[in-house]
Amino acid sequence: MPLQAFAPIAAEKPDVRGFYHARTGSVQYVVSDPQTGACAIIDPVLDYDEKSGATATVEADAILAYVAERKLKVTWILDTHPHADHFSAAAYLKEKTGAPTAIGERVVDVQRLWSGLYNLPGPATDGSQWDRLFADGDTFKVGQIEGRVMFSPGHTLASVTYVIGDAAFVHDTLFMPDSGTARADFPGGDARRLWETIQAILSLPEETRVFTGHDYQPDGRPPLWESTVGAQKRNNPHVAGRSAEDFIRLRKARDATLPMPKLILHALQVNIRGGRLPEPEDNGRRYLKIPLDALSGAAWE
Repeated sequence: MPLQAFAPIAAEKPDVRGFYHARTGSVQYVVSDPQTGACAIIDPVLDYDEKSGATATVEADAILAYVAERKLKVTWILDTHPHADHFSAAAYLKEKTGAPTAIGERVVDVQRLWSGLYNLPGPATDGSQWDRLFADGDTFKVGQIEGRVMFSPGHTLASVTYVIGDAAFVHDTLFMPDSGTARADFPGGDARRLWETIQAILSLPEETRVFTGHDYQPDGRPPLWESTVGAQKRNNPHVAGRSAEDFIRLRKARDATLPMPKLILHALQVNIRGGRLPEPEDNGRRYLKIPLDALSGAAWE
């Protein structure tokens, strides 16, 4: 059944600051209510160097410095989905701010799927790693500004879009209009569901600001992450003038040529735990577990 966008809410305009993480092409956000100073942090990155195995909090600390400089109060730490290309800093930021963490309720499906792929005895697959699991249509507040949750599957089983005032945070569903749309070939992804999700997002008012989860700088241009619903409708080549069947054919053909993100097997075992690293073993070190030949058919670089 096609997804439906909810009725437009009052077009309150939150302040939005994007933080671009060049290493993974990811965009993190601080969304704040200019009247109250309350803010939400969306899709924060925990730094990880796959060559050395080192972790760091440079990105998350830059967000905290911005929050402190602006005298903001963090009231939510939100992930749009369990990411495949970077570690989530949600657990670290919760420790530093005390703010509740949240994600879409279908994260439990992703936990079950990936726990099986890793053959993990844990973690719990009930979403208990987050303080709140959002259902489609749930509302929350960032200060006086209302936010709503749109279930947005297709890229993953659990993806959600956060619409906060006039700003929609669409994660890895739509990229900038010159970059198209997200892939749908991860375990649990589905091109038809992705098309339905995109149509629901594009049914929001045309002036709605659209903030993407990634930018890969086509043709070497500077990183960008803000567009509008109207600009996406007119200019995104994966969307403009296409039918569902056109899109599905395009998406499947393109996905077949794409290698898996280099951190997918590293990141998912952390992100299905809400950004918590594996527990230390008896020697005091933490270890990641990498299943071999688990993602059969993926293109090689």
